[in-house]
Amino acid sequence: MNSRERVIATIKHQQPDRIPVYSWIAENLSMPITKHFGSVAAFEDKYEFDFAHLFGGPPTISEKTLEDARGKTGASLDPQTALELPFTDPDDMSFYTNLRKQIEHHKEIRERFVYVQTPGIFEAFNGIFGIENHLMYLLVFPDELMRLYKRQAQWNQSFAMNCLDLGVDMIHVSDDWGAQHNLMFSVETWRTMIFPNHKSTADAVKHRGAFLSLHSDGNVNAVVDGILELGYDVLHPWQESAGMDLNQFHAQYRQKFTVMGGLDVQNTIGFGDYTVLEKSIHRVLSMFKDGGLLYCTSHFIQNHCTMEELIFAYDLIYDTVRK
Repeated sequence: MNSRERVIATIKHQQPDRIPVYSWIAENLSMPITKHFGSVAAFEDKYEFDFAHLFGGPPTISEKTLEDARGKTGASLDPQTALELPFTDPDDMSFYTNLRKQIEHHKEIRERFVYVQTPGIFEAFNGIFGIENHLMYLLVFPDELMRLYKRQAQWNQSFAMNCLDLGVDMIHVSDDWGAQHNLMFSVETWRTMIFPNHKSTADAVKHRGAFLSLHSDGNVNAVVDGILELGYDVLHPWQESAGMDLNQFHAQYRQKFTVMGGLDVQNTIGFGDYTVLEKSIHRVLSMFKDGGLLYCTSHFIQNHCTMEELIFAYDLIYDTVRK
């Protein structure tokens, strides 16, 4: 199997020749990795990563538009003001130049499975409102937010279709819903406001025959069945440090969707405890020898992780998945 075939087999609940491996490393560790290996790409090649998380395309609302709006209000934006802001054109292909280059490098040259990050519904407006304000707005401005979410959903669908046209294998929707022990809002709010605005994009992606994944930090146990109902093939990261038990996934959901994750950045890698790190790597990889896991970090590895620890971890991962 090449890397792409290995990932596809895993998502389809088939047994791959080995567990596929990847890591979110570039955000915080690009400089030390480049100093040690020559480039992030060289690190990815050394450890034969099987899939690649791509970023690119247009923002929903341009920074210039947001700066101008904040300058006029002199305060945080509210949903009514946000409704009046113009969205960018997701069909302006000049925004996709870098994404094309990433697809060429990872999929066409390296034969990796590629997925692209696209906006969710709730997370998409956290940077605009501030997360605390946004949670308050769910109670104060539900009608305005629903109109805004529907508009975002339409934009998301167009963006996703353009990414599929360019050749990505999977649409990866980033929409943080979880806190450390539960959702940040009620299940009822999720069902009435978040679910329907994910469904339009999810249905469009599945109609194209493409794979669909969801990223949400935190504990989303309360809505896992709803995530399945939406049609997601992959869930990232199934965060054990937030009470998401991989044993539960293995017993209850393994034949229903695939987990991307297993290496927790909140309490496992980056803390200098090599014993804990080694035990975690062996425990998780041994659970999924016969499939069901795309082994990956739960989020970006933080900049307190030393190169020595990173190399220790990925030397161990490389050897373990090939035994």
